[in-house]
Amino acid sequence: MTVGISGRAATPWHLWLVGVVTLLFNSMGIISYTTTKLGMLAEMGLTPSQIAFMESYPAWVSGFWALGVWGAFAGSVLLLLRSRLAVPAMWAALLGLLVTTIYHYALIEVPADMQAPALDVTIWVVTLSLLFYARAMVAKGVLR
Repeated sequence: MTVGISGRAATPWHLWLVGVVTLLFNSMGIISYTTTKLGMLAEMGLTPSQIAFMESYPAWVSGFWALGVWGAFAGSVLLLLRSRLAVPAMWAALLGLLVTTIYHYALIEVPADMQAPALDVTIWVVTLSLLFYARAMVAKGVLR
């Protein structure tokens, strides 16, 4: 481990890569959430039945969806800021993702034109990977 002048671990190049790539990825979740909450789904090309489905979310599901997307976005930002708070932000994101996944796969029937299992798996992989990466960076002393 390389130690910088301040006595803490030097920032590895891959932190910037992981931080920027996940920030861009997690921004897509923010856009999806925000456009839904602002009633801009028609402008995003969704059909009336897709809009009705998205607007039918109960408040508690919307809350966990917000926790997931904003937690993940915050996790990426905090990683770039080299803050150890990236870890609890990613735990919050994981909780939001878990609850919304259970809602979609166990509690309701998602219309066929709204199903995206490959995207769901990708979101899980990115969220878990960012959580494990942030924990590793804390353990190495990179995040303060």
